[in-house]
Amino acid sequence: MENGKNVVGLDKIPRWIDVENGSSLEDENGDASFCNPYFGDPLTSISEADAAGNGMVSRFPVDREVNEKIYIWRGSPWNLEVDAVVNSTNENLDDAHSSPGLHAAAGPDLADECAMLGGCRTGMAKITNAYNLPARRVIHTVGPKYAVKYHTAAENALSHCYRSCLELLIESELQSIAMDCIYTEAKNYPREPAAHVALRTVRRFLDKQKDEITAIVFCTTTAFDTEIYKRLLPLYFPRDKREEEVAISKLPAELWDENGETVIDERKIRIKPLPKKASKDPPQAPVDVPIGNGGLARRSSSYLASFLDPGFMSLSKDPDQRRKEQWDKNVEVRRGWNWAKFLGLGDLAGPHLTPSEEYTLHSSYLSKAISLNLSDIAEMKIIYRGGVDSEGRPVMVVVGAHFLRRCLDLERFIFYIVKEFETLIQKPYSIIYIHSAASLQLIPDLGWMRRLQQILGRKHQRNLHALYVLHPNLHLKASILALEWFVDHVVWKKAVYVDRLLQLFRYVPRDQLTIPDFVFQHDLEVNGGKGLIVEPGKNHVQQQT
Repeated sequence: MENGKNVVGLDKIPRWIDVENGSSLEDENGDASFCNPYFGDPLTSISEADAAGNGMVSRFPVDREVNEKIYIWRGSPWNLEVDAVVNSTNENLDDAHSSPGLHAAAGPDLADECAMLGGCRTGMAKITNAYNLPARRVIHTVGPKYAVKYHTAAENALSHCYRSCLELLIESELQSIAMDCIYTEAKNYPREPAAHVALRTVRRFLDKQKDEITAIVFCTTTAFDTEIYKRLLPLYFPRDKREEEVAISKLPAELWDENGETVIDERKIRIKPLPKKASKDPPQAPVDVPIGNGGLARRSSSYLASFLDPGFMSLSKDPDQRRKEQWDKNVEVRRGWNWAKFLGLGDLAGPHLTPSEEYTLHSSYLSKAISLNLSDIAEMKIIYRGGVDSEGRPVMVVVGAHFLRRCLDLERFIFYIVKEFETLIQKPYSIIYIHSAASLQLIPDLGWMRRLQQILGRKHQRNLHALYVLHPNLHLKASILALEWFVDHVVWKKAVYVDRLLQLFRYVPRDQLTIPDFVFQHDLEVNGGKGLIVEPGKNHVQQQT
């Protein structure tokens, strides 16, 4: 971090064992967190009978060695000098949905690295460098969306987030971690149930891996969260026998597995003995068992199937059957008359991809593109980054005259495009296609362009603001019209034709572009020198006097 005076080391963070019972925690500015009148202190709101524990065995006994590794901090986690900090984000790992203040503190390089990871599934975690943060690494995880009817699934997914972060910490040979609350208001996860999951999962993990971790800092940024953690920490990390007895009476019956995930007995997978041979007696009519207070009565699978959502049932279809249906679909498409291929326009008869199929295709191309050495294609200067347009959107420049198809491996070129465009398509951007002196170059067919659009995916369609086409001719306009009709009407209808450089500079400032010299010469020849002149060797345009 550039501002070293804001860095907070572990020696400045209060340990859980050092926090006095019933005292309020101080935030980084010394302000005491407020006392919530709606939630009582578990150490004071208990009767003497409950405090005795009723002879039950504690599920979270006192463990001083574990408690010494627990810290609690109210303030920004991005100021903490630890091995890793946790970022709660979405599946795309983009900066707009990350924990507040992270990307501003870490710098732009963090977003670039996140864009190269290919996303992250809910409940999983990925690690990056921390850049300008005092921490060494940032661990990114994706919390679940919450709905009451899917409470158990969301609870276990959130538990897996915390466990994945801790497992990744150990795999990376790191020892200290600061964990912000892994939930967002946008995902509707209630604060207090989320804190229960966090504390329970961390405690179970430390029971097995405490020798591998030196410090876990629970970070809170609001007084409300701080109050929640103050009340719940004694239940999972009791510091003495009294707190342990309170936990016995306050926590529900044992419903969790060794990792802290919720286990419902009725949903356990059971292996039943092989069925006996069918008797010759005629089958009896099924008896409809009434529903009692103990819960729903078990009924036959055929009866339950009538109530299941067909969309959900399709997910449980046999994988081989799904593959066969997809194969039949592809074969049926290929049997049709491929008139576009006959006319030399490429293969336009392939099946349309679903969003999940496009995401998988894009991820596989991006993963391979990162591993390839594509410097030879970069040297051709077909595609390169520009600055920003007049409204601050990043710009990608494509030079048609540099597209030498006879010298170019189109498959490797796709990998290069995916790699270069990945950081751009995460948010609104613009493309400048320079067609100057490119009228004699062979361009890819419509089938190749359709495949490229599928690989780039829907995010490319949605975030492309405009495609500025400089010095178009009649053939190019006809090609773009065909692309709009047969390939992608969302992208190609955003084409803006620009006849001269001066007009282009109204959309993208001159100082934001690096343009080849021949483009200026072509502009003079096409426009007859009207309105523009070029200073030779200086690549500079100005009004003609």
